[in-house]
Amino acid sequence: MEEKKYDLEDRLVNFAADIAIFCREIPEDFTGEYYGNQLLRSGGSAALNFGEPQGTHTNKDYIHKASISLKELKESRVNLKILNLYFKLDFIKTCAGR
Repeated sequence: MEEKKYDLEDRLVNFAADIAIFCREIPEDFTGEYYGNQLLRSGGSAALNFGEPQGTHTNKDYIHKASISLKELKESRVNLKILNLYFKLDFIKTCAGR
């Protein structure tokens, strides 16, 4: 069986693109704009910041710069959890009002 190529940079770029597409579908109310804009920034930042550690000269510098991308990914994860709960609650509220 052929081994699948694992390229973190490609995966981060794909994640950033998926986030950008997802953010286009978020409602344009105050909550949607607030969390959507923040998600767009943190999701894209993870990919953009990953390029920095690739040019470092020491392991310590690499770890420090790569940790910035990890922090952005963690922020994106929490943001997606918030949006998921928000959409669920909004859907339940909409259904209850019928």
